[in-house]
Amino acid sequence: MVEAMPVVLSGNPRPDSRTLRLAQAVGDGIGDKLGRPTGTTIDVASFGTRLLAPDDEVTGAVAALRAADVLVVATPTYKGTYTGVLKVLLDQLPSQGLAGVVAVTVATAGIEPQALATTRHLHELLAELGATVVTPGLSVVEAQLADVPSVVTDYLAGLSPDVFSPGGRE
Repeated sequence: MVEAMPVVLSGNPRPDSRTLRLAQAVGDGIGDKLGRPTGTTIDVASFGTRLLAPDDEVTGAVAALRAADVLVVATPTYKGTYTGVLKVLLDQLPSQGLAGVVAVTVATAGIEPQALATTRHLHELLAELGATVVTPGLSVVEAQLADVPSVVTDYLAGLSPDVFSPGGRE
């Protein structure tokens, strides 16, 4: 099994968002499943307009994304897909910039069809960047956000630790 430390990326533009807390719970759960601690947490809300003129912190976040073995990418549904600030950060990656990274998608929305659509769009984006994306992703509706521990436990129970190792990647 690969010795992975999950890197968590929250694409919610609001600081200390429920999306961030959900993403961290998923990253911690994956870390527990692998017997490894969670690594870096990247919250796009902390960058503000610096995403448009990247400084050392933004550049460091991009480097952390590229160095990840396992990457949890979470976003609220915004106008039918992921947030623009998340896309602005991911656009700073080169072609195939996530090659060799196993990515887990997490999407929140008001209703299930929106969450599923956002998960699908995020899956396509990460695959385009070269990541191996775990299926299924985690789609969470508003009502489920009140019980994040159960949602995360149930989701991760359906995943074998092997999906995070080079031989078990889908």
